[in-house]
Amino acid sequence: MHAHLKAFLKFLALNRNASAHTVRAYESDLSQFLDHAAAGAGIRRSELDPSRLDRVALRAFLAEVHRQGQSRATAARKLAAVRTFLRYLRREGAIDDDPGALVATPKRDIRMPAHLSEGEMDALLAAPAGDTPLSRRDRAILELFYASGLRLSELAGLDSDDVNLSAKMVRVLGKGGKERIVPFNTSTASAIREYLKDRNLIVAGQERQDRRDGKRQRPSGLSRPSSPSHPESPLFVNYRGGRLTVRSIDRLVRRYVAATSTRLGISPHALRHSFATHLLQRGADLRVIQELLGHARLSTTQRYTHVNTAQLLEVYRNSHPRAGRAGRAGGAGKAGG
Repeated sequence: MHAHLKAFLKFLALNRNASAHTVRAYESDLSQFLDHAAAGAGIRRSELDPSRLDRVALRAFLAEVHRQGQSRATAARKLAAVRTFLRYLRREGAIDDDPGALVATPKRDIRMPAHLSEGEMDALLAAPAGDTPLSRRDRAILELFYASGLRLSELAGLDSDDVNLSAKMVRVLGKGGKERIVPFNTSTASAIREYLKDRNLIVAGQERQDRRDGKRQRPSGLSRPSSPSHPESPLFVNYRGGRLTVRSIDRLVRRYVAATSTRLGISPHALRHSFATHLLQRGADLRVIQELLGHARLSTTQRYTHVNTAQLLEVYRNSHPRAGRAGRAGGAGKAGG
């Protein structure tokens, strides 16, 4: 079974162009499933035959996930991973049927994406105080997050030549290696322009230090593959000129949120939710938001159609021809006549 799993993960990376993070997630979920199936059969995982991965084994695994108190969304994700693996085994001739198709997907809990209000976003964007290279970098990061709705990994992976300040556009390498162009606003362009002065000084200084030390510049962090003709040039860097990591960006965003809001659970991804929610509230088309976010399916974007009752009433009163004062007055007049 180890050989089947290893071959499948290689298939994901090479044929499906899955990211390293996605491959690790599949490996984790599938390892749990295979361990549970082997334990249920009273054998070691190395002795597990693909024929034992039937509907009974899959349903028992989902029952164990539920017993552990994991969410329906987690159970659905694990089931999706197992289904993909079983379809792969069937294509490879390791099994004769598709047991994953016979197991129903757990209904997901409807959860509203955590997001900040427009006022809270204003406070967050103003949080990096002072006139230092660090504050200018952090301000540019927060501005670009909110202006473009990028994923954390996408923002960390940006190179300097991905940003076109004059056109106010950023080229993003998203999930599955799909590239998209996302616009941003004037305040973001100004913040990035101010930060780039510091960035260029930091990188140039580090390159001089590397030459003095006789070191070759080494790419670091998450990025597109570099080459001698196209060396890596990360947009957001640390004090040594290396790419700012996903973990570092996550940490600095959470620190600024904690300083400006009492809300809990606000991560960099919540800035992406805020971007989408505020666009929708101001009348943006859902399919436009789908393109900006890089969602493959519209159903993923539809999570942002949540609105509270007060907002619904306000839109109704402002939009319906007979919901306002004139409508009520006209209706009363007609009734009296």
